[in-house]
Amino acid sequence: MPAVTVENPLTLPRVTTPVDAVARPVLGVTTAPSGFEGEGFPVRRAFAGIHYRHLDPFIMMDQMGEVEYAPGEPKGTPWHPHRGFETVTYIIDGVFDHQDSNGGGGTITNGDTQWMTAGAGLLHIEAPPESLVVSGGLFHGLQLWVNLPAKDKMMAPRYQDIRGGNVQLLTTPDGGALLRVIAGELDGHAGPGVTHTPITMIHATLAPGAELTLPWREDFNGLAYVLAGKGTVGAERRPIHLGQTAVFGAGSSLTVRADEQQDSNTSDLEVVLLGGQPIREPMAHYGPFVMNNQAELQQAFEDFQKGRLGTIPAVHGMSESGPQG
Repeated sequence: MPAVTVENPLTLPRVTTPVDAVARPVLGVTTAPSGFEGEGFPVRRAFAGIHYRHLDPFIMMDQMGEVEYAPGEPKGTPWHPHRGFETVTYIIDGVFDHQDSNGGGGTITNGDTQWMTAGAGLLHIEAPPESLVVSGGLFHGLQLWVNLPAKDKMMAPRYQDIRGGNVQLLTTPDGGALLRVIAGELDGHAGPGVTHTPITMIHATLAPGAELTLPWREDFNGLAYVLAGKGTVGAERRPIHLGQTAVFGAGSSLTVRADEQQDSNTSDLEVVLLGGQPIREPMAHYGPFVMNNQAELQQAFEDFQKGRLGTIPAVHGMSESGPQG
């Protein structure tokens, strides 16, 4: 799981937590069910079973893979619409191409993030490049959906391609954890992602036995999802492992600890830490649309059916009838 790393974390800025910080309790730990998305790539539904009041402003998150594809096996998604929210695609291992009906697109690979603000709507496709389909190989990533407030839902679409080398790298006082700040701010250090809804997104790697206590905005929620390995969360050391999500309660710091002994297939605890300022507006979600009420959802489907969200470009072997196999 390379993403972005450094040989010696002690060369990085160190995060400190105030001694009077109030530890966030763990409200619960859930296990993500497995399924398939798009054309059949495996995912874990990280937020399944968690009430939206604990997730707001986040809507859903899928862990894509980790999977070792044989030649000819890599899969993506067909063309599909989005409206009313932002998608954050973080590639840890492998390569993904993305393209939309507005002419946007590009390639993201190890440690890169593609941040798409769907806003008023567009058509979008994500797929492995032909070279990866031919060769096969390792693929692992995340896709996170972040809600937009009502005032921004119909804004013009926007892209941010965040290269892995641009993320803010930090460590803990003892150097036991590597922190990749993709978006938001941590102890005065800002990540490169620009968000409409204030959030923090961090990919942390903890060495066996390492403990991580981070200052956390009191007006944010707090979530931790385990990408690999096992450990504990909270001062109460609630056990957590691959494919599980911890929901934290109120407070001004959160704690994650890696077990001394990890599984044979992973040397460290890999965890994604998320926090955001709740929007606290009605949320209506169906398929690829996230709006504020059912009438807006119905309008989104009507606009899609009438071609108002764009048309599929007739390039790269793709036509208005969809991808050609």
